[in-house]
Amino acid sequence: GFRNLRLLSIYNAHLNGRYPLLFQFPLLQKLEIYDCDNLKFDLEILAGLPVLEELHCYNNNFLTGNINSLRELKDTLEKVIISLCPDVEGNFMDLADFPRLNELNLLETDVIGDIRDVGERD
Repeated sequence: GFRNLRLLSIYNAHLNGRYPLLFQFPLLQKLEIYDCDNLKFDLEILAGLPVLEELHCYNNNFLTGNINSLRELKDTLEKVIISLCPDVEGNFMDLADFPRLNELNLLETDVIGDIRDVGERD
């Protein structure tokens, strides 16, 4: 079911634990997960969404992983917003060569980087 799903929005859902089936929609283009305090997932699982263009994660305490794992989606991601997800880490320069990325917001995460490293081609 839902094999043609293009948008999945999960807001304040009382999900507790891991739900790998949420990340297996081959045509999903936009994923929004907001205020799901007990949903456990890692950025690596997003590789199961091969045409994902937009990722919005806000206030998800059990989202973990390194943003480098988003490289699996390098050719499709246009927008990445990860906010109030303290266990997301990495260096934002790992996303510098994403050809379609036009919006990047990494607020209150453990992602690091120096804006002075951004060059003309990034």
